[in-house]
Parts: sequence; C-alpha cells; structure tokens
Amino acid sequence: MLAIDIEQENKEIINRYRKLLKLAKPVLKDGDAKIIKKAFYASLQAHKDMRRKSGEPYIYHPIAVAQIAVEEIGLGTTSIVAALLHDVVEDTHLELEDIQRDFGPKVTSIIDGLTKISGVFEHGSSQQAENFRKMVLTLSDDVRVVLIKLADRLHNMRTLDSMPREKQLKIASETIYLYAPLAHRLGLYAIKTELEDLYLKYTDTEKYFEIAGKIKQTKSARDKFIKDFIAPITENLEKADFKFEIKGRPKSIFSIWNKMKGHTSFEEIYDLFAIRVIVDSQPENEKADCWKIYSIITDSYKPNPDRLRDWVSTPKANGYESLHTTVMSNTGQWVEVQIRTKRMDEIAEKGYAAHWKYKETGSSNKEAGLEAWLGKVREIIEQHDSSALDFMDDFRQNFFRDEVYAFTPKGELKILPNGSTALDFAFEIHSHIGSHCLGAKVNQKLVPLSYIVKNGDQIEILTSSKQKPSEDWLKFVVTSKARAKIKDSLKEDKKKIAEEGKEIIQRKLEHLKLELNNETVQHLITFFNVKSSLDLYYNVAKGIIEVPDIKRFKESLEQKKFEKKEPETKLNNLTKPAQTIGKDTLLIGDDLAKIDYSFAKCCNPIPGDDVFGFVTVSEGIKIHRTNCPNAVELVSNFGYRVIKAKWNSQKELSFLTSLNIIGTDRVGIINDVTKVISNELRVNIRSITIDSNDGMFEGSLMLFVNDTRQLDTLITKLQAIPDIVSVTRSSV
Repeated sequence: MLAIDIEQENKEIINRYRKLLKLAKPVLKDGDAKIIKKAFYASLQAHKDMRRKSGEPYIYHPIAVAQIAVEEIGLGTTSIVAALLHDVVEDTHLELEDIQRDFGPKVTSIIDGLTKISGVFEHGSSQQAENFRKMVLTLSDDVRVVLIKLADRLHNMRTLDSMPREKQLKIASETIYLYAPLAHRLGLYAIKTELEDLYLKYTDTEKYFEIAGKIKQTKSARDKFIKDFIAPITENLEKADFKFEIKGRPKSIFSIWNKMKGHTSFEEIYDLFAIRVIVDSQPENEKADCWKIYSIITDSYKPNPDRLRDWVSTPKANGYESLHTTVMSNTGQWVEVQIRTKRMDEIAEKGYAAHWKYKETGSSNKEAGLEAWLGKVREIIEQHDSSALDFMDDFRQNFFRDEVYAFTPKGELKILPNGSTALDFAFEIHSHIGSHCLGAKVNQKLVPLSYIVKNGDQIEILTSSKQKPSEDWLKFVVTSKARAKIKDSLKEDKKKIAEEGKEIIQRKLEHLKLELNNETVQHLITFFNVKSSLDLYYNVAKGIIEVPDIKRFKESLEQKKFEKKEPETKLNNLTKPAQTIGKDTLLIGDDLAKIDYSFAKCCNPIPGDDVFGFVTVSEGIKIHRTNCPNAVELVSNFGYRVIKAKWNSQKELSFLTSLNIIGTDRVGIINDVTKVISNELRVNIRSITIDSNDGMFEGSLMLFVNDTRQLDTLITKLQAIPDIVSVTRSSV
C-alpha cells in the first residue's frame, strides 16, 4: 500500500480550489468569493475522512464538479456553491437544515434535488428511475439541478477507471440511457459527445481504442486536407470583410462506431470530420450573414441539396441554431460545413446556461424554443401519476427523440417528437380538439388519425361533438399529453365498470374464505399479470378474468407461500450461491449444477466475450454480452440485479453465434465459404441463409464455436476469400 503524503495532498487541494476561483472570476460579484470559500471549507470538513475508489481525497470530486459547472457549462456562484456541497447531505453528517442556515434557500433547493432517494421502492420499480424522476421534477423549478447533475456524471465517467467492472457497466449504461440524451436536449453538445465516447470506452473497450487509433493515424492526412479545403473559403471570406474563425474537428468516436454498426468500415465513412465557420456578427445581421457565408462556400464547392439543414430560421427545440450543408471537395470527398455566429456557437457548446446569458443581455430573441420545451416538461410532470419506470419511459419517448415541425392552417408552428401522428398534433393544439378529433387534412388531403406527421406539413384538424377517445387511440399516439388525456377520459368509463368487477371478486373471495385486502389484491395483480387494481376489477367485470380463474389463484397461492417474500429477498436468495464462488463472480461453465443460468438469445455470448449476469424473476440468471442491444436498459433500470460473470477457460463447449457475410456473387463462392468453416477450422454449421441480388449476395451463418479466439480466426480466414466484401458478427 502506498504511503499517503498528507502535506502534499493538502497543497494539491488548495491548488485545485485556487484554480476554480480563477476560472470563476469573470462571473463573480461582490462577496461571491467569500461564499464560495465558505462552501469549500464546509465541504472539505464534511468529507475530510473520505476517499474515492482511486484512493484520492474525496474533496477532489466536488471541486472538479464545480469546475465543470463554471468552465464547461458557464454557471455562476450559486451553482459553484451547490456543486461543492452536492454530496454532503447524502454522504456526511450535514443535513439540509444546515445548508439552509448557512447558504440560503436557493442552494438548499438545488442540493435537495441532487440528493438521491433512499429506502424501499414499489415492486417492479428501480432506484435509478426513482432518482431520475426526482431530478426531473426539479427541471420546472431550477434547471441548475440537472446541469450540476450532468457535471457530476461527467466527472464520474472521467474517473471510472478505478471502479469495479460491474459498477463501470452500470454507470456507463445509465449515462447513455439517460444523461447523454439529457445533455443533448439541454444543448450541451460537448458534454453529450464526451459522455457517449466514455460509454463506449467502458462497454466496448476494444472497438473504442481501435477507432481512436485510426483517428490518430489519419490525423496528419486530415490536417492537410482541411488546410487545402479551407484555403479558398478563407480567402473569399476575408475579401468580403467578415471577422471569422474556421475550425476542423473529427467526428466523435461514438458517432463513427454507430455508423460502423451498419456494416460500414472506418475507411468508407465519408464524413469523418466537420468544418465549422464561426462568424462575429451583430444580432440583427446574424441570419443574413450565415446565408452570405453559405453562398461564398458554395461558390467554391458544389453542395448536396439533400443535406442542407437550416436551424437558423427554425432553431431546434433546445435552442440550437446553425446552418449545415455538405459540399463536394476537389478530391471527391463529401465534407460537412457548419455555419454559425459566435453567439450560436456558445449556445451550441454550453447550451442552457449560455442561452440565459444572452437572454439577460437582450441579444437573444430565440428563447421560445427552450421555454416551450420546459413548458412541456412541466406538463408531463403534472400529468404523471404512474410508476417511476413509466415516467422515465414517457420522458425518453417525448424529450429524447428528434423533432418534427408542422403548421396549423393559420401558419402557427408546432414542434412534436418524431413519429407523432395527426392525433398527437390535435392534442398539441388543445386537449378539447384532440378528444373530439375525427380526422385530419394534411396539405388539403384527408388522412386518418394515425397519419405520421412529416416536416413542413400543414394540418387542419376535423372534429365532431359526438366523437370521444377510444382504447385504440393509445396504440398510435406518441406524445405524453395525448396519452394522458386519452387515459383520463377512458378511466372515467372504466371506473364505473370496475366497481361491478370489485363486487364480483369480493363475493368470490368470501366464498373461498379469503379477505379482499391490499395484500390479496397485490397477489391477484401479479397472478393475472395486470398493471393495477382498476385493471383487475375491470377484467373481472368484462369476463376476461372468469370465476374459475379466481379459484385457480387460490390453489396457486397455497402452493407458493414462499412467494409472499419481498421481490428483493427472492432475488437475493437466487444470487446467494453465486456470491460464494470466485469472490462474487459467477464462473460460467463450472456452476451450472449449483446455479440456474442460461445464455441470453438477444446477444448469444460466447467464451472470450465481456459478459455480465442478470438475475431474472422467473428464468434464473441470464448471461449477456456487455455490448448486448438490451444491456443499457437492463443495467440502467435494474442495476441491483447485475452480477459479475466470467468464463471458465478449462471447459471446452460449443456456443451458437451468428455471422453476416456480404460478397460478389460468383460460381463456387458458397463452396469456398463452407470449406473454410468445415474443413479448415472444423466448425459445425447450424444453418446458412443466402440472398442474391444484382451480382451481390448477403448471407447469414449460424455456427457453433468454442470462443472468441476461434471466431476471430474464422472471420479473418473468411475475409481472405476472394470476392468476400465483409464478414461481421451479429447479435442474433
């Protein structure tokens, strides 16, 4: 164990604190430095005996979060104080009353929003979902809570190396599932990009470093290309007397990886970088200047008309403004060019905080988008009385999707989540219009309620006083507002029918000598797999659940008395055998006799894959790859069910895996493929599916392999066959 030099650590703490003050200097007013100093010493004292997993003093973390808040998000004194104190209520002896007394109500309110919920949650819920709901509830009061939480998450991701593997997976999955989209929604593009890249670093480390290495290798060629590309643009902009700056930046590792997932190689991705032209422009000339620069650029290079994006005339809902075009370079390569002003660039980098800075100085007249977005957040908060998981799903559906822009007959712009229907549009105008919506006219043509809205549509809603919401409407509406209003309307009718069902079930339970109390109702809900007591009673009244089924329920209850235990206890019992093996690690291939586990069909893991175990309620432990398509959602929502797992290298077993293969169609190519698989490597083939079209073929191979090493050898040998274009592993 390394000896700790306390004196050196104390010097480092003071140095970091001084650096924070220096960065904060431009935003400080009279007396602010004293308040920050007070918060720093309060945090230092509260965390004095605490250390991070890396062994560093804990105080490094709150200082770093405060630094991100001021330097990378652009927040002020109140946020710096709250960031320095953000963990004290949760982790130390200090209470909210102490914060209120020493730092006032604003800081207290922010810290309360940042403090995690503790205790037991409802069955089927998740602590992460509950914490997320609590945090989002603060959005309508003070956006700084979420901004500081993003700073906190960014620093945790930057220092994730020292955490155990299962914690890395859990934190990274939560980050990509909730925090990266939230950063995107609040316009924090730099933070969103870094969070995405760090997620990839810890979930698919090999691919992350492979892409990072290729970006590094191509840097000198890319720099030369950018220099040549911007030369004529620079010359023409200088002639036109513009004050400007031109930046060339590579695409993020995560976005390149996303493109490569679609069976595109690194070399085939044409837009590996983007050129950004930032002009110093007066507020009244911003739009005109952006279009003038667009004209100058397209005088030098031919634009792709299908790839023009005008977010200057119609900013995104999070306030993002920019003009994007893709032009053909002299070397035959497509290049994305982003044109924006200095104000637009700061809002794009620092999002919400920069937006408010410009609003206060009167140099931004585009705050309506962000105001409307926050208004919708307030709306979903007010309407939601369902579980935390439902709330989180609804929030993701409504606020993490791209937007679609449509107009009313009078030309009023409405911004909806992508995939919204004409019925969603009707509810967006007014809930009364939505409830009585009969149909719609889009661009003068009659369309059904389920019509999916496209950008630029002009929509007229047709109504009838006789029309009312039906259950079918819930199948195609997307927005939270529409769903909530339809459910409210249906609930009233449902309640009347449910009353009859309650009487029927009460009579039957009395006959079976069972009491209708909360415990019995919860067991009935679980047994019949319904969401609530209202659904239970309604299904009984409608005859979906019949009287003999209730008798069956009693028999089942008597057979499974142990199921009266809390779900958490049940899960703990299930995982106990695993916890005695290999220091909390499930050894795959060795523990089958002791523990009920199986391999997830969604990702077909094989030895050599990075994996984790997930405890299901009814199917034992499922083994998933860490980059499984379902891993993010499972680990984010149910982190407490994740257990460490590793392969036993001494056992040689066969595992089913799938390969996608693309090549030029020629006589004998399939014979060449099967020779390599069966004769050279002696791998068993379960099935081959081939589809040929216009001289190319695409095939899917299901094979039994021993481990990733054998699979990698197989892929390399297949790629060496003449006329084979690509061989990639797929999840299924």
